[in-house]
Amino acid sequence: MSNIKIKTEINFQHLLSIEGMSKELITKIFDIAETFLKIGKHDVKKVPLLRGKTVCNLFFENSTRTRTTFEIAAKRLSADVLNLDISSSSQSKGESIIDTVNNLIAMSGNIFVIRHPESGMPKFIASNINKDVHIINAGDGNHSHPTQGLLDAFTIRKYKKSFNGLKIAIVGDIKHSRVARSEMHALSILGASEIRLVGPKIFMPDDVDPTKFQEFNEMKAGISDVDVIMMLRIQKERMQQEIIPSEKKYFESFGLTTELMKYAKKDAIVMHPGPINRGVEIQSQVADSSQSVILAQVTFGIAIRMAVMTMLIDKNI
Repeated sequence: MSNIKIKTEINFQHLLSIEGMSKELITKIFDIAETFLKIGKHDVKKVPLLRGKTVCNLFFENSTRTRTTFEIAAKRLSADVLNLDISSSSQSKGESIIDTVNNLIAMSGNIFVIRHPESGMPKFIASNINKDVHIINAGDGNHSHPTQGLLDAFTIRKYKKSFNGLKIAIVGDIKHSRVARSEMHALSILGASEIRLVGPKIFMPDDVDPTKFQEFNEMKAGISDVDVIMMLRIQKERMQQEIIPSEKKYFESFGLTTELMKYAKKDAIVMHPGPINRGVEIQSQVADSSQSVILAQVTFGIAIRMAVMTMLIDKNI
């Protein structure tokens, strides 16, 4: 792809977390993703940047958007793609995850996209395998989901142009959300002026820096005069027990409705990483409104994942 000519000294081996990434690196990923967005509008959406490389998707948790967009991104880069069926793999026979990955490396696997219910597993794998391959964390426990955090921040840049002066509200089950943690890191690094965490007290994380994030336990105040509203679903699968009285009660207090949208700025955008639970955290009229950029996030996710995989493989971009 000869029109990518962004020469810097930045390169990285794995993408495990947004925490610790520089603003320069994130901005470079965004700039390259912009170029890939243009390819998505062509009749032929392929470029040969990863021709001869193999991308292995290892998803130990269910996923639709993330796995599919990684697969599309890899195929648009002309990579070979292997989607490992964990239920029928040797993992189900007791093989260790490191042995599984090393066997795939022996089959010339180059990039491993890993989703795992255990926090820290992608980092553990990266620390115990051949240094010539690359690990992308596609979500680990409630720890991190870096490409989702990047694509969300990229979406904001597309619609709001700059992070300077932006007020952003992240609403919902922040405590159990790896997406929220990645978004918080990305937005802090990129210089968002005000980042609000909105939700019931029981959904607030315990380790938040109050100098960087403002906590709101009431919806109207939390989204008042904001530029961006990021809605999150309730992460039931990461809870030891039910901690809200009912979905109906939750929606009454923290569901985003057309009435509540009046408190945000008139040009505020609404985001959601999916899957959406209509009538629980968001009203259908809001999810389908002109202010919703939820489907755009999915499209932008392909470009972001293309950019990340290309940068991992090609240090000269």
